[in-house]
Amino acid sequence: MNEHDSEIMAGMLTDEGFIQVDSRKDADIAIINTCSIRDNADKRFFGTLGQLKRRKKENPEFTVCVCGCMMQQQHVIDTIKAKYPWVDIIFGTHNIHKLPELLANIVAEKGKQIDVWPEGGEIVEGLPCKRLFESKALVNIMFGCNNFCTYCIVPYTRGRERSRKPSDIVNEVRNLVADGVKEIMLLGQNVNSYKGMEAGSEEVIDFAELIYMLNEIDGLERIRFMTSHPKDLSDRLIQAFVDCDKLCKNVHLPVQSGSSRVLKAMNRRYDKEKYLDLVGKLKAVVPGITMSTDIIVGFPGETEEDFEETLDLVRQVEYDSAFTFLYSIRKGTPAEKYEDQIPEDVKHERFNRLVDLINSISAEKNAAYVGRVEKVLVEGPSKTNSKTYTGRTDGFKLVNFQGTPEMVGQIVDVKITEGKTFSLEGQVI
Repeated sequence: MNEHDSEIMAGMLTDEGFIQVDSRKDADIAIINTCSIRDNADKRFFGTLGQLKRRKKENPEFTVCVCGCMMQQQHVIDTIKAKYPWVDIIFGTHNIHKLPELLANIVAEKGKQIDVWPEGGEIVEGLPCKRLFESKALVNIMFGCNNFCTYCIVPYTRGRERSRKPSDIVNEVRNLVADGVKEIMLLGQNVNSYKGMEAGSEEVIDFAELIYMLNEIDGLERIRFMTSHPKDLSDRLIQAFVDCDKLCKNVHLPVQSGSSRVLKAMNRRYDKEKYLDLVGKLKAVVPGITMSTDIIVGFPGETEEDFEETLDLVRQVEYDSAFTFLYSIRKGTPAEKYEDQIPEDVKHERFNRLVDLINSISAEKNAAYVGRVEKVLVEGPSKTNSKTYTGRTDGFKLVNFQGTPEMVGQIVDVKITEGKTFSLEGQVI
């Protein structure tokens, strides 16, 4: 979601005549788009902001903008005003469409611009976007979250759930396909709870029905989505993996913990058994489906027994990959006040054991791909070797292979020659 917000801001600035530069030292404007999910992101933000102070001192006309989830928290704004008064523009997650106006105000010497909305208004359609990839696109279908997991700041920074009209999403995807896009990633804090309605209609289109609608678009080849809450994963959506040939056989299903006791404390509204039941349904209906997840280590009150439940779940599911996080206190969330915080050394020890297990399973599963032929959407050359190209399989496996520039944006057949922990190696057939 943050990445797509950045694409939109880049698109708006390009439309205003600005040119993106490769190096920060060459920029007239620097925009820091922030995330508040983890403490490390906060620290990186303030570190980066400190690095820009010298540029601002050398050139007072250098414009510094900060935006995103961190700006939706008053204590962060207060810190910036007190310690970084030279920041020119502060805005939040709900009004990125106002960036050109805020910049124009700075040019007109109207002083520091602080414009943070506590809640989102009407969804603004038709904003320009400068995509990272020509053949792939990120598509917002909804904004906000109503779940209020006790560890999570997102409902407070992204606001309540708001779904886009189905027709607006379909039209956007059609326009993207006409522009060369083959794959879309549908975005939402919880895409499963999408409830779209057309103006003047009382008919509710749920997420599964939206998938079926998008599957009918000529020229579109792949549909993905992120992120998916287990409590809202319907049988109808599971069936869509069978019926919709463009829906990739891959799902990101965040579990957060394998302990039912911890899941209850997190307010996740499912338990270990319910989660494993969903996994069983997916694997039965969609043989070979690849799965990834999010796991938090060291949530307040997590015992060794609770952590062993997480390891047991990982062994049963056999994830292809996982995003693993050390729990960090988020100011303003219920878990901030929990007294039974886990010592850092215990968190790190558990984290290392979890990562070792996940990596061993991932390496074993990737090794099984050797000899198979996979269809790979070519993204472009590797950052480290211009002759090595990278792309993704239908199951979201990263594949490296020898390629040529004309392959970019095409789906090619690649025979897998080696399976590594985090990627596959192959040869184009």
